[in-house]
Amino acid sequence: MKAIELNALAQVGFIVKDIESVKAKFAELFGVAVPPTIDGGEYAVTQTQYRGQAAPEANCLMAFFNLDNGFQIELIQPNEFPSVWREFLEENGEGIHHIAFRMKGMKENIAACEKLGMALVQKGEYGNGAGRYAYMDAEKDLKCMIELLEDD
Repeated sequence: MKAIELNALAQVGFIVKDIESVKAKFAELFGVAVPPTIDGGEYAVTQTQYRGQAAPEANCLMAFFNLDNGFQIELIQPNEFPSVWREFLEENGEGIHHIAFRMKGMKENIAACEKLGMALVQKGEYGNGAGRYAYMDAEKDLKCMIELLEDD
């Protein structure tokens, strides 16, 4: 099984300190309306796990730019609690955090990535309950985080 389907590239995610100012600049660049800022969701829905432990306080603000070709730019402003987002901000500052791929079979794809030496660092359900995500640490070999996205 392939770990990632090549045609499933969905998103590039950025970690930012001030989502309002960054999304205004992206909107200006793209010549589009500034998208809404949304909360990452309630733990009762997200069931966030960070480094193998329940992370009920891990959360973020997000904004999405949906490009004409179906590709998405995601902006993430983490809260102050431990998460893959907060860890990135503290260790690297602002910048590109992950590339994301849409796929089916989350458990199988996580296992395939782990066989390639990636470690699962955070997972959870979407804030709206319509799917799930998993962040795989591929920084050693691929120089970025890989996010797996599975829609219901």
